[in-house]
Amino acid sequence: MKNLRKGAILVLLVILATQSLEARLQSCKPSGKIRGKKPPPGQCNQENDSDCCQSGKFYTTYKCSPPVSGHTKAVLTINSFEKGGDGGGPSECDNNYHSDDTPVVALSTGWYSGGSRCLNNVTISANGRSVTAMVVDECDSTMGCDDDHDYQPPCPNNIVDASKAVWKALGVPEGDWGDLDITWSDAQSCKPSGKIKGKKPPKDQCNKSNDSECCEEGKYYDIYKCSPKVSSRTKAVLTLNGFEKGKDGGGPSECDNQYHSDDTPIVALSTGWFNKMNRCFKNITIYGNGNSVSAMVVDECDSKMGCDKEHDYQPPCDNNIVDASRAVWEALGVPEKDRGLMDIYWSDA
Repeated sequence: MKNLRKGAILVLLVILATQSLEARLQSCKPSGKIRGKKPPPGQCNQENDSDCCQSGKFYTTYKCSPPVSGHTKAVLTINSFEKGGDGGGPSECDNNYHSDDTPVVALSTGWYSGGSRCLNNVTISANGRSVTAMVVDECDSTMGCDDDHDYQPPCPNNIVDASKAVWKALGVPEGDWGDLDITWSDAQSCKPSGKIKGKKPPKDQCNKSNDSECCEEGKYYDIYKCSPKVSSRTKAVLTLNGFEKGKDGGGPSECDNQYHSDDTPIVALSTGWFNKMNRCFKNITIYGNGNSVSAMVVDECDSKMGCDKEHDYQPPCDNNIVDASRAVWEALGVPEKDRGLMDIYWSDA
């Protein structure tokens, strides 16, 4: 009996641990339910074995999706994006139909993110292969069972609804198309444009204030002509820079050929985001450490050149940098000892 009780306790502990883990993972909960309606005659296109709403059945709705990572788990489904297909009306992103021979997808509402992924590429991996596909539509998790949604149920919150071109590229036999466990990630749309070879700085060159890095002799550094696409929540790395004369920022700012006080909230942006001076003197909003601050763009953090006198013998800037004055760090409430590198979001103000 004692061993039986021990075994029962062990099973109970395992169940509790599993439930605890599931609770931690379940970061996206249902937002409600809708009641199904029977489709009118001739409505609800069942191409690709699409489900039609059942009268009186309740369907779960979501306003969110699981967090996106480098390997986001999802379910791949099949959809037609052509006129007259089971996808219904034209795609949300561009109000157009798309050939099913093109690798395109619709994402569940949370991942669609209010259209912020529109016309961006995602990488889908499954069946030992991967394919790049463009986001053109939303798989609506918040509504369904009506004329706008072809009387189909709301989309679950973890769906990548793909054209047949995606299924073909993954090497899935046509007889198995329908539902497949996959992983996906935002595609790397900005790749290095080349490399430069580091040179040892001459004596007393390369200002190391704010822990700035100096080029190393013979080391190769990636260069970029682009930066990741800007959205309402653009991921970036915040760094610390001195914009005053004699500081690690080097020469005067690119936008106005002037130096600026580090007590002013100002930034330099990586080459792609600097956009050939098109963001000069414009404000951006930076979010980090639970706070936000508005800062003016005054300079470029050069991603395509470096390791020379003009760049104070510092390496090229990464393509995802917001290089900020100390006033920005102070406004974000970051202690002085922790200033240097911090993951942030930013947007055009």
